[in-house]
Amino acid sequence: MSTSTTTSGPAAGALDDLAPTRFVDAAGTRIRIRESGDPAAPPVLLLHGIGRSLEDWDPQHPRLADGYRVIAADLAGFGFSGRPPGRASLEVLADTAVAVLDAVGETRPAHLMGNSLGGAVALLASTRHPQRVASLVLADPAGFGRLVTPALRVLGVPLLGPWLLGHLDVAAVRRGERALFVDPALVTEERVALAVELGRRREHLDTFVEIATELGTVAGVRPGWRRALLADAAANPAPTLVVWGERDVILPAAQLRTAARQLPGVQTHVFGRTGHMPQIERPQEFATLVREWLPR
Repeated sequence: MSTSTTTSGPAAGALDDLAPTRFVDAAGTRIRIRESGDPAAPPVLLLHGIGRSLEDWDPQHPRLADGYRVIAADLAGFGFSGRPPGRASLEVLADTAVAVLDAVGETRPAHLMGNSLGGAVALLASTRHPQRVASLVLADPAGFGRLVTPALRVLGVPLLGPWLLGHLDVAAVRRGERALFVDPALVTEERVALAVELGRRREHLDTFVEIATELGTVAGVRPGWRRALLADAAANPAPTLVVWGERDVILPAAQLRTAARQLPGVQTHVFGRTGHMPQIERPQEFATLVREWLPR
C-alpha cells in the first residue's frame, strides 16, 4: 500500500472548457451525462456517491480526456437524472450505469471509477456484467465496512430520515460539504448552491431515502449486502485499484484493509491529508496514479 501527501488544487481554468451535460435514455431511464475525450479511445465511466452528482468528477475530465473517452453520469434518481421504474436499489443503479454505455453506443469493456456509493455500484456492476467491465478504480468506496458517518446513519431511520432531508437549510448543507474535505477552500459557494438545488428535487430525495434505507440503519452499513457483494467480487475479480483519503470522516480509511484482504490482486493507495473525495482534493495525483495504473 502506498501513500501520497503531496498537495495540489485544480489548475486555474482547468474546468473552464468542460463539455455541457446532456441526457440519454438508459434502458428507459433519463440519465444526465457529461462526456469528454476521444470517442475512439478506451472508455471510462465515472460514478458519484449518494446524494451527489456527476460534478464530483469534473476535475478529472481535463486530466483523463487525453487518451480516454470519459463519461460521467448522474446515477439513476440522483443529480438531475430521472428515477428508474419502481423502487431504487443498488442493483438498479448498477444496471442503469451499464445501460449508459449502451446509450452512448459504447460496446467495449469500460474502466469503471466510483466514489463512495459509486464505488459499490461499480463493484456490483463488475459482478452482474463482467463482460462490460475492464477494470475498477474505487475511491473511498462504500461496502468495505460497517462504520459510516452518523449524518448518513440517521437517514436510514424511517420517517426521521426523510423529514431531515426535506428540511435541510443552507447552513446544514454547508456543514455537510465541509465534512467531505480537509481543505475548507473546496467548500465553494458553487458546490453549496448545487447541493441545495439537488436537495429540493423530489426525485433526488426519494432516491436518497430508498438507497440509504436499503444499505444502512442507524447502527451503520448493513452487513448482508456487503458480504454478498464482496463474496461475488472475490469469486469474479476484475483488476482493481482502491484509493482512500487518509482523513475521510465519512467512510474511515481503515476500511481499505478489508479491500486489500478480500479482493484478489487489488492495488491500494492512501492520499495523505485528504478527505472523502480524492478525485477533487488531489485531482492531479489521482489522475496520475490512475493513468499509470490503467495500462497495466
